[in-house]
Amino acid sequence: MLVEPVDVAVIGAGPAGLAAATRAAGAGLSVVLLDEQETVGGQIYRAIERSDAQRREILGPDYVAGAALAEAFARSGARYEPNASVWQVTRERSVHYLKDGKTGSFEAKRVVLATGALERPFPIPGWTLPGVLTAGAAQILLKSAGEVPADPPVLVGCGPLLYLLGWQYVRAGVPIRALVDTTRHEDRWRAKRHMISALRAWPYLAKGLQLLRALREAGVPIHEGADDLRIEGALGDDGTDRAHALSFSVRGVPQRIEASVFLLHQGVVPNTQFSWSLRATHHWDDAQLCFTPQTDAWGELDVAGIFVVGDGGGIAGAQAAEAQGELSALAIAAQLGALDQTTRNHSAAPLLRRLAEVKRIRPFLDTLYRPRDENRVPQDDVQVCRCEEVTAGDVRRFVELGCQGPNQAKSFGRCGMGPCQGRLCGLTVTEVIAEARKVSPATVGYYRIRPPIKPLTLGELAGE
Repeated sequence: MLVEPVDVAVIGAGPAGLAAATRAAGAGLSVVLLDEQETVGGQIYRAIERSDAQRREILGPDYVAGAALAEAFARSGARYEPNASVWQVTRERSVHYLKDGKTGSFEAKRVVLATGALERPFPIPGWTLPGVLTAGAAQILLKSAGEVPADPPVLVGCGPLLYLLGWQYVRAGVPIRALVDTTRHEDRWRAKRHMISALRAWPYLAKGLQLLRALREAGVPIHEGADDLRIEGALGDDGTDRAHALSFSVRGVPQRIEASVFLLHQGVVPNTQFSWSLRATHHWDDAQLCFTPQTDAWGELDVAGIFVVGDGGGIAGAQAAEAQGELSALAIAAQLGALDQTTRNHSAAPLLRRLAEVKRIRPFLDTLYRPRDENRVPQDDVQVCRCEEVTAGDVRRFVELGCQGPNQAKSFGRCGMGPCQGRLCGLTVTEVIAEARKVSPATVGYYRIRPPIKPLTLGELAGE
C-alpha cells in the first residue's frame, strides 16, 4: 500500500488520466495513477492492453488509438495502482483508497481527478426490468470479455454511442432486432445552426455517416423520431417478470417490437461525485443538461491544487480528454517548479489548438442529441431511485410537502441514500423537483456528496 507522499496523484486511468500521468512523469515528478480496473484504459479504452487482433478489429480504430497512450504511460515511470477504489479525496489532497480488502492513504502535492463520465439516467416505464441494461454496460462486456447478447437486442435512445455499439455488433456478427432513435426532425433542424463549426470538424461527421451507412447496409431496422417509450414485461420461464417488448410511437403511429434484450442510451454526463464531495463550485450546463465543476483553463478547481480533466469536467470526448490531461500536467509541473512559465505556455499552445479543434463538434452534437424532456423527467409511476425504490410520483409528493431539493428528498424518502449514492438518480431527482417547483435545475441543486464515495465496510474503514 502507498504511504509515502507523491507529487501527483491521478484518479482514473482513461485517456485524460493516462495523458496527465505520462506528461507529469516526463517532467520529473513522482506520479501515482489509481484505477478500479486491473489494466489501464478507462471505459473508452477498456482492456486495451489485453485485446486481441480480432477484438480490436471489431471495436474499430478509435479504440485501437488507446494502445499508443497505454504504451506511453508504461514507459513513463509513473506508478500504477490497479484494482484501487478511491473512496475519499480531501481538500488538503489526502487520497484514501481500498485495495485487496485493505484501506490505505497517502498525501499528494497535487491531485488530478480523471473520473470520466456516467451514462445519463433513462427512466422510462420498464427500465428496471431484467433484460434491460445500458448501451455503455453492453459495450463494457464487449470490450472486456468479448461478450454479446445471446438474443438480438433492441438499441433505444439517442447519441453517438448507440450507433457506435450497433456498428460494433454488426462487425461482430451480432444480429440487431432494431435501433429505435428518439431524435426528431426538429432536432436536426436546430442542430443546423451549428453546421458551420461542425463542418470544420468533418472527420467526426464522416464517422457518424459511416456508422449509419454500415447499419443500413446490414439491414438493421431503424425507427427515427420515437416517442412514448415503454418497455413491457412478461412472465419468464422462471416465473419472474422480464422485459418482453418495446412499445413506442412515430409521428403518432403506435409501434411495438418484441425482444428479450433492450439497450438504453441517451448520452453521458460528467461523473462529479468527487468534485461535489470537495465542495467545489458547480454550475448547470443547459446545453448538456447536467452539472459541471467550475475550473480554470488548466482544469484546476476553486479548491487549490486539485484538477478535473476529461469528461468529468464536461463531455467533450477522448481526444479532448487527452489534451486536457496534458494541460493539467503542464500547470502542475509549473506550480511545483519542474517547468518555468515560458516552457509551460510554449508546450500548452498546440494542446490548446487541438482542444479547440476537437470541441468544435460539441454544439452540433449537444443540440442534435439533446435528450427529450419526457425521457429525463418521467411519469409518476416510474422509479427514479432504484436503490430505495422511489418513484417520480413520490418525489413530486415530497415537493408538495415542502421538499425544496435533493438533499431534503433524502429525509422525506431515502432517495439517493443507496449504494450508488445518487449516481443513477441524481440528475433525474433534480429535474423532477425543478419541474414540480417550476424553477431551474440550478436553483434546485444536487445531492450533498460525502465520503465514502464508494461503499466500504466498517471493518475495511477501521483497518486504515
